[in-house]
This record gives sequence, structure tokens and C-alpha cells, in this order.
Amino acid sequence: MPMLRHLIAAVALLGLIPVAAPAQEGPLRIEITEGVIEPMPFAIPRFVAENPAATDYAASLARVVADDLIGTGLFREVPEGSHIARVTSFEAPVSYPDWKAINIEALVTGGVSLGSDGRLTVKFRLHDVTSGVPLDGFQFGGPADSWRRMAHKVADVVYSRITGETGYFDSRVVFVSESGPKDARLKRLAVMDYDGANVQYLTDSSTIVIAPRFSPDGGRILYTSFESGFPRIKVMDVASVQSRTFAEQPGTMTFAPRFSPDGSAVVYSLEQGGNTDLWRLDLGSGQPTRLTNAPSIETAPSYSPDGSRMVFESDRSGTQQLYVMSAGGGEPARISFGEGRYGTPVWSPKGDYIAFTKQHAGRFHIGVMRADGSEERLLTASFLDEGPTWAPNGRVIMFTRQTAGAGGEPALYSVDISGRNLKRIPTPGPASDPAWSPLLP
Repeated sequence: MPMLRHLIAAVALLGLIPVAAPAQEGPLRIEITEGVIEPMPFAIPRFVAENPAATDYAASLARVVADDLIGTGLFREVPEGSHIARVTSFEAPVSYPDWKAINIEALVTGGVSLGSDGRLTVKFRLHDVTSGVPLDGFQFGGPADSWRRMAHKVADVVYSRITGETGYFDSRVVFVSESGPKDARLKRLAVMDYDGANVQYLTDSSTIVIAPRFSPDGGRILYTSFESGFPRIKVMDVASVQSRTFAEQPGTMTFAPRFSPDGSAVVYSLEQGGNTDLWRLDLGSGQPTRLTNAPSIETAPSYSPDGSRMVFESDRSGTQQLYVMSAGGGEPARISFGEGRYGTPVWSPKGDYIAFTKQHAGRFHIGVMRADGSEERLLTASFLDEGPTWAPNGRVIMFTRQTAGAGGEPALYSVDISGRNLKRIPTPGPASDPAWSPLLP
């Protein structure tokens, strides 16, 4: 396994976004030195229940916020047993010396109330303990059963304030849930919170489904179904869970679909007469347009965030490699030149990197490179890693990993773009083909 280089700049030299606050001794920030991030010590006391009905929610909300922050690898929680001060009122002044005494740098306090109408209100404040000042507070409200979403929103704000990056916790992941023996595998679409909670099944196990993809607004999902015995693209409305066949042309097989960034078109692969090319379907007119015309296999297209270009995989050079071309077609330029085979490219939401799967010397890797093919770096290595998908902020990648051996089952993992913080995402059973949603509205 080659040594993995840390990408310090990719974590954006994390620093605090300026906020309106009293003069501070120094900005609340995460230090990055020599490619190693020292996790920031933080505390999040149980949120204050402002009426008895909110007691259970107060504890649960604080726990989810803490887990979100810890899960990034950038934060280290100081447990409640070590706290000197106690927070009994959201409005009460904070005793910063007591928090400084246990080396806390960031403190999150919150208050929760539950109305008679079943509506939950969550208010919170982030404190810069080093400087001894509170930063701006926020408030969220909604049905009580959406309490986890409100916790993720709190964590997104805290993460954003301290790192300068957009958060990604209030998002969902669609994936393929698998069951049964390997020679008779059952697959169905499922969707969950980014951390594996709130799993919902969108299809049954009667038909094999693969490669789901969210629309830019998160309201629809494209996927490939084998209901007819051959691959066909289907589109599902997430709210109604109703699907219909999409981009069907007689005598063809269609697969690997993806929405354009503005949601006005879908690009996909179409096989006809033994040849596979890329096509684009305009959703307004219903007009398909052929984008490539070569005897090779072109598949796995992904748009750049501005919609001007797309990256895809092709074997036109004799081996599976990555190419970039104009979104309207034209002559593609090869961008992968390392040893091995490259596939499943996907452009980062930030536009700075392209993630991909690489196979070389009997190992699979998830890697990233610039759009011109420069700065290639491998983030993972295993028996089988494949199918990367980006978090909405372009700083974390989720993918499928399968371990070696007869008992190896596919599972979902994530890693940040520095190659740090590799971890498994909990799912009810074997899982594959993750696709991250945009941030929820």
C-alpha cells in the first residue's frame, strides 16, 4: 500500500468565520500543524429542559450534537463528569474560568421546550471559552419527531463557525440495502440520515436495483433497475415513493444516470448493438442528445458543479481511465495516467477535486485528483473499495468497502479528503452504492 500524503490545504486551514462579538484574545480555531489536526476540546452539557415535557429531548439533542462533532475527528469531547460548572439556565451567565480550568476551548449550551401543540423549540449558543465571549446564538423549531434534524442543524452551525466550512450533518444518504446469500442477493433502495439513523426502505426486494443518485433539490432519486431483466433507468419521487421508467429507448439498455447541477437534464449511459455511449436527456423537452460516439465503453458520467464539463470513465485507450469533456460533448481529454485502472469518478460539490475508484496491484483504492489529473492522492486501500460519493460540503467521502474472504459483506465507510478519520457507517445489514444528498431545506 503506498504511503498516503496528508492534504493540509484540503481541510482549508480551518479557522473561525468572523462574527459580531466583543474583542477577543484569539479566534476560536482548530490548529493544523505538519499535517496533523489536534482535535479541539469542547463541552456540551445536557441542554436545559425549559418545561418537563422536554426533559428527554434535552439529553438526546445534546448527545447527537456531540456525536456529530466527534465523528469529524476534529473535536474531542470532555465528558460531563469532568465539568466543574453546571448549566441550569440557558440565559444564565457562563462561568468561563470554570471551563478554562478543564481546558475547554468551545462550549455549546442549549435550551429545549415542547409546546402543547407538539412543536419542539431548540435554542443554543456557541461560546469561545478562551476569549470568554459568547458567539451568536440560534433557534430552530419543528415537530417533536424531527428532533434529530434539529440536532444536526445545531451541529452544522457549530462546525461551520469553528472550521469555516459548510456543515454536512443535516443530510441524507440513499443506498442499496442487501440481504440473502451471495449467489442470490436481494437488493432494495433505502435512505437514512448521514450517520445511519432513521433508515427507510424505498423499494422491495423483488427487483435488483443499483446506483441511486439524488436530484440537486433532494426530491427525486435516479437509479438503475433490472425489473425487465435488463438495466433500465427509473426515477422516484422521494415524497410519494412512486417510480417510473425514464429515458427508455427501444432495443437499448440504460444505466449510470446522474442529474445535471441545475436539475434540468440527466446524463446517462446507453448500450445499443454492443456499443455504450453517453447521452443527455433534456427534462423540459424530453429530447435525448448523444454526447459520445466511439467504439469504446463510456459510462459513470458526473457533471462539474457549474454544469460546464463532465468527467466519465472510458476504455478508449485500452484500459479503464478517466476523461473530462464539455457538458455538450466534444473531444474528451484523458486525466488519469497513473498505474492501474480508474472508474466511478464524481466531481466534488466545491469543484476542486474529482473522487474515483482505482484498482492496482490487486488492491482497490478511493482517491482524489484535480480536474486536470494533477495531485492524485489515494485515501484508502483494501480488498475492495469503490463508488465514492461526496458530502454536501466536499470535505468527506462515503464509499462501499467489502472485505476479503467468503464471509466478506459490503458495508459503507467514510473518510475525509486528507485520508484521515476512516470509519464505518452503521446500517441494518450489508449495504452498498451510497449517494449523499444535498443539505436538506
